[in-house]
Amino acid sequence: MPEQASKNQRHSVVVNLLFNIIIPTLILTKLSSEVYLGPRYSIVIALAFPLAFGIYDFVKTRRANIFAILGFVSVLLTGGISLLELDAAYIAIKEASIPAIIGIATLVSLYTPYPLIKTFIFNDEIIDTEKVNSALNEHNSEDQFQATLRNATYMIAFSFFLSASLNYALAKILLVSPPGSAEYSAELGKMTGLSFPVIALPCTVVMLGAMFYLVKRIEKLTALTFEDIFRVN
Repeated sequence: MPEQASKNQRHSVVVNLLFNIIIPTLILTKLSSEVYLGPRYSIVIALAFPLAFGIYDFVKTRRANIFAILGFVSVLLTGGISLLELDAAYIAIKEASIPAIIGIATLVSLYTPYPLIKTFIFNDEIIDTEKVNSALNEHNSEDQFQATLRNATYMIAFSFFLSASLNYALAKILLVSPPGSAEYSAELGKMTGLSFPVIALPCTVVMLGAMFYLVKRIEKLTALTFEDIFRVN
């Protein structure tokens, strides 16, 4: 069992940031001039890091989901658009489309048997769903809880639409040089580097707000404590 747990363990946030943002950003901003790698090779090598890391992570953990696949496709599109030297507007559209698609899928999932709110927050890895569902049944609060899940879903969908808007704006503001130039590669690196503080942090705040709302409503509807709701191991 310990060996299996180690195999399925996800990488730390620091390792993810290193391979997906920090290293690609440094390559694009520092090595894209003709003196070093040049604009084309800098893009290829920079994109190779998140692609290789994503494949390695899947092989190691044997876990994948639609969001990992969308991220993989996003990296391939960025590389393809850049190497084909297409207009920067395509990058801006691509940057906005990925989170927008996830946001739309989140809303649509409300009308399916598998709402994505249960993937993001209300799942067995984070919350003791069996205990919560049992308490909801005891207090006859199932209908009120379903309304709570819908509201939390709207909040999560909003975080993705916010990400789409910020992605588009960041790409339009930063990508101003001709595609294929060293300046363009450096701007692409700057966009990658700024994506975390400018985009990820605000969206994470919204996500945490959705979780806080959901937990507080569960406490009110079930009389469970904060410690009762979350899994401790």
